[in-house]
This record gives sequence, structure tokens and C-alpha cells, in this order.
Amino acid sequence: QVQLVESGGGLVQAGGSLKLSCVLSGRTFSSYAMGWFRQAPGKEREFVAAISWRAVNTKYADSVKGRFIISRDNANNTVYLQMNNLNAEDTAVYYCARGRYTVVADTASAFGPWGQGTQVTVSS
Repeated sequence: QVQLVESGGGLVQAGGSLKLSCVLSGRTFSSYAMGWFRQAPGKEREFVAAISWRAVNTKYADSVKGRFIISRDNANNTVYLQMNNLNAEDTAVYYCARGRYTVVADTASAFGPWGQGTQVTVSS
């Protein structure tokens, strides 16, 4: 059974940084793209970033482009999301997910299974 566990969330001031981690266990990690999504209160889950299985290609939502960096360590079955220059609009529960394919995608239907999420709160 595949399990994804996120960590690294917390409370940070606007302009600060956080680095999220997501560890996958149970099945092959390196053959799939990985992604991060987020869901703010009262809003739908939205795409944040994705990375191909060899980390050759990445894709970002326009709202985080230039501030967030996605990376992966296939040897340790871990994907990361470095978040810089955070603002209040970044407050959300952040979820990682394994892609259904090797290439990057930006729709939730292209990912699964999902982690349980980690809360990120940015104070202004």
C-alpha cells in the first residue's frame, strides 16, 4: 500500500520561508512524477508544482512561480517544496501526491494517491 507523509508545515511571517517534505513508501517512487497541491479554507484544491520522475521537467502555478522550488531525491523517496517570500495568500493545507504518469501534469486527476496534508499559515 502506498503512503505519502508530508512534513515541514507551520506558522511563518510574511516574507519568510518554509520547506515541505513528502516521503513515499510502499511502492516505486522514481518512476512517477510527483506534485504538490494546496487547499485554502472555502476554496478548491489547486495545483502548486510538479516534477517529472527524472527531475528534468518542472511545472509551477503562476501564483508561485519564482518563489517556490520543487525538487526530489529518488534515492530517499522524497519530494520537497521550498517556499520563499511567503504571503498570506499562500496559507493553506499543502498536499503531495504521486503522479499517475512519468511526465508532469497540473490537474488533480493526474495524481493519486495523496498524502494527508500539512498546514502552512502565513501571518501578515
